Amino acid sequence: MFVSDFRKEFYEVVQSQRVLLFVASDVDALCACKILQALFQCDHVQYTLIPVSGWQELETAFLEHKEQIKLLIKQDDDLEVPAYEDIFRDEEDSGSDSDGSEPSEKRARLEEEVVERTMRRRQRREWEARRRDILFDYEQYEYHGTSSAMVMFELAWMLSKDLNDMLWWAIVGLTDQWVQDKISQMKYVTDVGVLQRHVSRHNHRNEDEENTLSVDCTRISFEYDLRLALYQHWSLHDSLCNTSYTASRFKLWSVHGQKRLQEFLADMGLPLKQVKQKFQAMDISLKENLREMIEESANKFGMKDMRVQTFSIHFGFKHKFLASDVVFATMSLMESPEKDGSGTDHFIQALDSLSRSNLDKLYYGLELAKKQLRATQQTIASCLCTNLVISQGPFLYCSLMEGTPDVMLFSRPVSLSLLSKHLLKSFVCSTKNRRCKLLPLVMAAPLSMEHGTVTVVGIPPETDSSDRKNFFGRAFEKAAESTSSRMLHNHFDLSVIELKAEDRSKFLDALVSLLS
Repeated sequence: MFVSDFRKEFYEVVQSQRVLLFVASDVDALCACKILQALFQCDHVQYTLIPVSGWQELETAFLEHKEQIKLLIKQDDDLEVPAYEDIFRDEEDSGSDSDGSEPSEKRARLEEEVVERTMRRRQRREWEARRRDILFDYEQYEYHGTSSAMVMFELAWMLSKDLNDMLWWAIVGLTDQWVQDKISQMKYVTDVGVLQRHVSRHNHRNEDEENTLSVDCTRISFEYDLRLALYQHWSLHDSLCNTSYTASRFKLWSVHGQKRLQEFLADMGLPLKQVKQKFQAMDISLKENLREMIEESANKFGMKDMRVQTFSIHFGFKHKFLASDVVFATMSLMESPEKDGSGTDHFIQALDSLSRSNLDKLYYGLELAKKQLRATQQTIASCLCTNLVISQGPFLYCSLMEGTPDVMLFSRPVSLSLLSKHLLKSFVCSTKNRRCKLLPLVMAAPLSMEHGTVTVVGIPPETDSSDRKNFFGRAFEKAAESTSSRMLHNHFDLSVIELKAEDRSKFLDALVSLLS
């Protein structure tokens, strides 16, 4: 089943079908899947869940089940898909060929060519104006930059079947998009406001009610919390050192940066012994005012965005998680480098960790996430200290070599993309070259020694602009075509490719030429 716009009327049609649910290896997609699963169970809809990590697996699964697949479109629907020639234009502007003709013939032919070129330019201007209008209309109605989990929750809400668990999955899906920089800060704040109203509706309790909450109840809260990764399940010191936001601004890969961190802790007046032990073991008197203390000192050190809007969930009185905690844990489970399980096994484990009945898997995911965050910051420090980030002209380039510690942690697309984004932030904070601060980053990491392949990802420039569209997907295709490089565009994120290691040099040369 493929549905372009999953509205209420489409779901009513789905209820009479046996559903094939293709789900990408993405936290937001997993959360949308959990909401759909809950709806299907509520309405006794039969379904088959098929995890797919890329286009090849999707094509294989589609061919295996094509007899069961229907495109759900109402009879009176007009999809209004534009023609190819309205969006793409292939032109060859042929120049004049010199021959032995008479001067008068040459002059006549030259005049004809001038007229033809003028007509072509006019037609192109008209085509570009028409194309702009088409693309504008297209972008108005697509779910561009919208969390799929939020779309599924809105469906559940319209059906009056939304539950607190579904609301939490929608929150985690939105937070995943924010963590991965897939949406702007303004879009995130706007969507948080939408979800906050649902949180108030679902978790409202009269003030006069006492002792009405059971020991194992689920409660979601909106709050302003610290922009520190996993700090409530770690030590404050480890979180400060391994959160991209603080590590890049303190420049913790340098001796001076380490001194600034010590000055920051001293400004807060927190004993080092307290800071380096587990957060849960810290003195209660310190924890009560910790957020305010950190935010006040952070402002002095130029970190004015230390506080963020977010949500937390309580399972009873013992288990509390921030939405970002769940995102990091689920992401680490899904992209686990462990070889004792297949990609499908990791997918199912990550999906299970979103259920409150599998908190042991969620806690295991948190431990994997800590390992991933440590490896990310250690790799960033290594790249910056050894000058591995180099300017190629129109973009920055960094390559992780075989033998680099924890290099296999970054062979998967999401992990490498996050590393690249964090590396670019840190590089922008460390360089004095103004031009380099405006450049995008291309990063490569070993994928398979056996097949001699690398994963390559392209990241747009680190700017304050809310419109950070990534155009590397098409650029990668063009560079590979022009050099006959053996490339596989398998991932759903078009800015991530697999490339033969021996073709990397000519591929990069073509990319430099193309973007110059």
